[in-house]
Amino acid sequence: MIADANEIVATAPRADICVVGAGPAGIAMALALADAGAYVLVLESGGRRPDTASQDLCRGEVVDPALHCPPHTYRRRCLGGSSTIWGGRCVPLDPVDFAPRPWLGLPGWPIAYGDLIPYWHHAHTLAELGDFDYSARSAVPGGMRPMFAGFADATVSTDRIERFSPPTDFGRAYAGRLRRNRRIDVMLHATCTEIALEPGGRAVSHLACATRAGARFRVRARAYVLAAGGLEVARLLLASRAQISGGVGNDYDQVGRHYMCHLGGTVGLFVPAAGRLPWHGYERSVDGVYCRRRFSIEPWAQRGWRTTNVVARLQHPRLADPAHRTGALSALYLTRHLLSFEYSIRMAAPGQHGGPLPHLANVARDPFGTALFAWDMLRRRVLAARRYPSLTIPPRAGCFTLDVHAEQLPNPDSRVTLADAQDRFGVPQPRIDWRYLPADIRAVRTSLGLFGQALAAGTHGTLAFDPDQVEDDMLRDGAYGGHHLGTARMSACPRSGVVDANCRVHGVANLYIAGGAVFATSGQANPTLTILALALRLADHLRPLLPVTGRAAVAAEGQGLFSGTPTAP
Repeated sequence: MIADANEIVATAPRADICVVGAGPAGIAMALALADAGAYVLVLESGGRRPDTASQDLCRGEVVDPALHCPPHTYRRRCLGGSSTIWGGRCVPLDPVDFAPRPWLGLPGWPIAYGDLIPYWHHAHTLAELGDFDYSARSAVPGGMRPMFAGFADATVSTDRIERFSPPTDFGRAYAGRLRRNRRIDVMLHATCTEIALEPGGRAVSHLACATRAGARFRVRARAYVLAAGGLEVARLLLASRAQISGGVGNDYDQVGRHYMCHLGGTVGLFVPAAGRLPWHGYERSVDGVYCRRRFSIEPWAQRGWRTTNVVARLQHPRLADPAHRTGALSALYLTRHLLSFEYSIRMAAPGQHGGPLPHLANVARDPFGTALFAWDMLRRRVLAARRYPSLTIPPRAGCFTLDVHAEQLPNPDSRVTLADAQDRFGVPQPRIDWRYLPADIRAVRTSLGLFGQALAAGTHGTLAFDPDQVEDDMLRDGAYGGHHLGTARMSACPRSGVVDANCRVHGVANLYIAGGAVFATSGQANPTLTILALALRLADHLRPLLPVTGRAAVAAEGQGLFSGTPTAP
């Protein structure tokens, strides 16, 4: 059942598992747990689609607005969560991300790369990604077209790829299954306002909740899973201070610390060698999934150069600079204000480029190319069931840039705390103090140097960049939006994190966290695929803890959490 909490709350609902948040992690967990026989209650603070009143609950304070976007951007409170606006890029973390990296002072995750492989496979099904194959040699029959003919380098690889979800809107894609499943109830406009602990603080007693209409109610379950995103999870833990002044799970002041995003920026200028135009487009696998090559640095080289995990994609020049002489790129730049904030922000001009006239001149010089581009984007991106992921127009000026996506090191001073301001339910808003380290920028400079050496050694072209400009380029738009990681990080010891290897909050017997908050390191990868895998792994962990008695009989009668009584917690 999917219902509005304003209309159905009469008594305290009970469930085997209560999941807070109906984004990709929450929906994946609900489906997996229901398949295992559990009664699952999903609390979603928003409605079926985003609305202003729900988005206002995401607002908060940012210490340095130049470094971090307002917290109500890049997030959506609704069924499907931020999967309603994501771009669909998927790639797993690398083995090196999980391992100890003494050259960076990182102890590694308390789980291994291999522990997530079966769950990445399952996540591929949910996100409509086809086969779990991230090698350019095998993802496409006969191998993918090379980025550079004859490219071979021991340090830099172009054989690793990224795959793209349609992108799947989890709210639209799985609403039918959620509605029909008699073991799942989704309560919309149900906001969790506090985690209440049992006397002694070693287990959760109930969740205090509120509806948009102002009703208050409690939810009781055998186990509770917070799947509300990296910012909201930290806020809720810290705001639950009735029994423990520092908040739930915060005995060692770890909640909200080590807040990571990624560093992303358009850097440098790549000029191909004469007659050696590179291929930077997409190809489709046999099941129709868009795939694309990118630059990456081999693990041994990361260790040898004492760098983090950094990848890059070959990209068109900066849209704001009309020197690219490409009508389609200028047309997109001129109409950027029609796009959503999440996409338009990265098209803003880093400096003055002579206003709109040079861009209009580019369009006038290339009307046919511009019109063809507009039709192509309408056909392949707006109208297509599987959306073409991004621009791959060969620039008329023949020059490219690198779109760099870099790991951010965990930093205890980069953190989410509570602001003085409160939302309409009296919950303190988050206060975001995102910080980066000099080592983050140093790693990008080192990686750009390695990319440039590999291209020059193969006589593929010249990559030029100003080392002194790299920091500005990588931080022009601040923290990479939407990747809210590490605020309840996974650790073997409670003194260095918030959850254990099974995503259970240290010291709280029945409280778990699913999502990017538990990432111990950010790695190089966009996080959604691994968020799904971790959520599915957590669902598997919870299976042996579920009761069995009476479940089949109640399900056979078609009774939900609000029309009958599930196994009492």
